[in-house]
Amino acid sequence: MSEIAVPRVIIAEDNYLVREGTRQLLEIGGAVEVVAAVGSAVELLAAVDADPPDAVLTDIRMPPTHTLEGIVAAREIRARHPRVGVVVLSNHADEEYALQLFADGTAGLAYLLKERVGDRTELLRAITETAAGRSVVDPVVVEALVRRRTQSDGTGLATLTNREHDVLGQMAAGLSNGAIAEHLHVSRSAVEKNVNAIFAKLGLVDEPSTHRRVAAVVTYLAQG
Repeated sequence: MSEIAVPRVIIAEDNYLVREGTRQLLEIGGAVEVVAAVGSAVELLAAVDADPPDAVLTDIRMPPTHTLEGIVAAREIRARHPRVGVVVLSNHADEEYALQLFADGTAGLAYLLKERVGDRTELLRAITETAAGRSVVDPVVVEALVRRRTQSDGTGLATLTNREHDVLGQMAAGLSNGAIAEHLHVSRSAVEKNVNAIFAKLGLVDEPSTHRRVAAVVTYLAQG
């Protein structure tokens, strides 16, 4: 997917001062066009449906329950509008939140700590990456994910075969098993065998399949 010169962005944040401050920060120098700024997940979904932007920047907690509205909205946006990237901002370096965000795949999604709001360069990078269909995970969250899922003798990446490295690299690019098989010109069953071997070597045998896939990808990205 080609890069977007000036991404069109929607901001979702229930705190008015933070919302407007973020808008002004992003619009400096014309690097981003903020097309809407809303205060709830319901308003966010409506705004995206009405005029899909290139990317969304959303808080993880918004009305009405102030729990995981941002994650729920992010997954809904990706399902409805696969070309829209979503950057989720959270106060928590909790790997479980990241896993919930990436439950349906990592492509076009970013999970950043809210303290990055003041880092304009990092925000712009996350917006650009997700708009291009790639993913970004806050380094602090990556560390938590890797620490939780690695064995005492290391991540296990060094034990992967060349083919397993190729498959893991395609997983990190957001490809399904079928797409990986087509890209590498191998059978789907061969890809599935390699994926299971990757899970085993990275010590991810006791997790749900989706969580194992995400954990394998972030381990790969953290070492890359």
